[in-house]
Amino acid sequence: MTDQPVTRVLVANRGEIARRVMATCHRLGLEAVAVCSDPDRDAPHVREADTAVRLPGASAAQTYLQAPLLVDAALRARADAVHPGYGFLSENADFARAVVDAGLTWIGPSPEAIAMMGAKIESKRLASAAGVPVLAELDPVTVMTGDLPVVVKASAGGGGRGMRVVRRLGELRAAIGAAQDEAAAAFGDSTVFVEPFVEPGHHVEVQVMADRHGTVLVLGERECSIQRRHQKVIEESPSPLVTRLPDLRNRLQAAAIAVVRSIGYTGAGTVEFLAAPDGRFWFLEMNTRLQVEHPVTECTTGLDLVELQLLVAAGGRLPERPPPSLGAAVEARIYAEDPAANWQPATGTLHRLDIAVSHPPFTAPVIDVAPRGVRLDTGVEDGAVIGVHYDPLLAKVIAWAPTRGEAAAVLARTLTRARIHGPRTNRDLLVRVLRHPAFAAGDTDTGFLDRHGLDALAAPLVEPAGERLAAVAAVLAESARRRATAAVLGGIPSGWRNVPTSAQRGVLTGPAGEHQVSYRFTRAGVIVDGLPDAVLLSLTADSVVIDAGGLIRRWRVARYPGPDGGLRLDVDGDAGHVTFAEAERFPEPGDAADEGSLRAPLPGTVVALRVAVGDEVSTAQELLVIEAMKIQHVVRADRAGRVEALPVHVGSTVEVGAVLAVLAGDGSPAQQGEAGT
Repeated sequence: MTDQPVTRVLVANRGEIARRVMATCHRLGLEAVAVCSDPDRDAPHVREADTAVRLPGASAAQTYLQAPLLVDAALRARADAVHPGYGFLSENADFARAVVDAGLTWIGPSPEAIAMMGAKIESKRLASAAGVPVLAELDPVTVMTGDLPVVVKASAGGGGRGMRVVRRLGELRAAIGAAQDEAAAAFGDSTVFVEPFVEPGHHVEVQVMADRHGTVLVLGERECSIQRRHQKVIEESPSPLVTRLPDLRNRLQAAAIAVVRSIGYTGAGTVEFLAAPDGRFWFLEMNTRLQVEHPVTECTTGLDLVELQLLVAAGGRLPERPPPSLGAAVEARIYAEDPAANWQPATGTLHRLDIAVSHPPFTAPVIDVAPRGVRLDTGVEDGAVIGVHYDPLLAKVIAWAPTRGEAAAVLARTLTRARIHGPRTNRDLLVRVLRHPAFAAGDTDTGFLDRHGLDALAAPLVEPAGERLAAVAAVLAESARRRATAAVLGGIPSGWRNVPTSAQRGVLTGPAGEHQVSYRFTRAGVIVDGLPDAVLLSLTADSVVIDAGGLIRRWRVARYPGPDGGLRLDVDGDAGHVTFAEAERFPEPGDAADEGSLRAPLPGTVVALRVAVGDEVSTAQELLVIEAMKIQHVVRADRAGRVEALPVHVGSTVEVGAVLAVLAGDGSPAQQGEAGT
């Protein structure tokens, strides 16, 4: 690879990571070129680029995963370098080779290094040869009850896809088949392997940066053990486990350097390990790219990792020694997903994303000047439509402080106070984890969510009593809005009358159920039935302040069109956020669900049909597979019968409630929304 100046970088990615790379390019005076699918044509990363190239199509398979289109885009835009970001083709050796063959600078490791580390089976063999401990690969045929639990993993991928934990011997064959199907769909490679499942285990990774002159820097470690379905949710640096076992840091760093040097690696990379509480550890894989969680390393070192990537790609020299890591940083990933619907991806309009920060996004802080703060990295903005084609990650919120406890506390408060209106998110789960005593104690192995109960941790932050007060605030705010806009009152702000009248009422539905709010405007103020001690201190259409038994509570209220034609009210208070639905006052009569109709439980794309019209099916039999935001969901029959109609085909895009199949037979009638996943 020949060195050449980098002046114009095409970012072969989208969303938050594209904005992240562009921010550094612009800070360094480089031009940035964006690529965009049709749904992304007006996305923030496109508007912020110096030039953008359209990739015709909607899905990632049609656009961001098409290496020839990306190379052609770079050449057409006169870019001299390509940065792959993370995800998509960032670890595709063929793409890296195509970029180099086109005479462009590849901002990443060599295609050969990517290929060597790209397959987990081969990478484990190389790590073992370098003297790094690895878990033994198990032959599925010879696995016995005493070997359990085991884990089935996709050789070519990550992110929890193509991964299954098996605790019963009879489930191993089915788990291997399911993992192979998911791996083939996600990575184009169905190869899987089986290894022991270590529990409790800690997911610890070491950030490395290497140049072409023999320098290898280790930039601290990160712990990413808080995971749901094997996908990272909260990451931090330094690792609590490593901090408790000081000798472990040196051993992990030595192992990471051994892996890097054994393959002549250059650029940014992450060597991932599984560590036991007693300090034993095993190599998992090496990610030959920037990581989603790289901001926590930037916040504790003050380094811009993208800047170092550009330096190495241009043939520059890294400093001989890394800077010291100072303080602690914790990152939380906000996903668009519905905890109440088995964590299915959530879609729709993101009406508002308002998170208070103290530091510009996408850039590393100067830690000797700013020892604490909050950073937000996101690829979306108010009004963005969250669809089914891409990852459900909405934003990453990162807090750093002199101590881990302070960083976690600041992050939890920031998330609680954030105004996120639109699709359901995992925000409440994040806050409860950050405030959990076990998290504070550093007891953060990969079984954390299972051990402490995912349902309990994901419960709404606002308790039922607080939800009731929020509902009162929402009803009063909506009443204020209607009075202010009512032509008959001429905008008079008060609804008080000299003649006694009956109470006014509002009915809202929230997470805890229906709230009927009855209130009267009197000379003494507003009286709310059931809240004799409540005193209304301030009321507008957007803000409500109530003295509730001496405790002054404030809420901010926003309203948007609801999915059923009614009104959606988003209420933000000191305890958190609540979304209420106000039913449409005069709804149009709707059609009842046809008997036997099996409807989509989530939006997505049909990627496989397991039955055909005329087939006889049994209860819980697999009918089809829907893919949404890179995750596959199996839809099963909720009754026995004959497939009378299949109004979808492979490639069909469906919304929630769309008819997927119609079953006829003697079974009990299918119920709308009961498709199993």
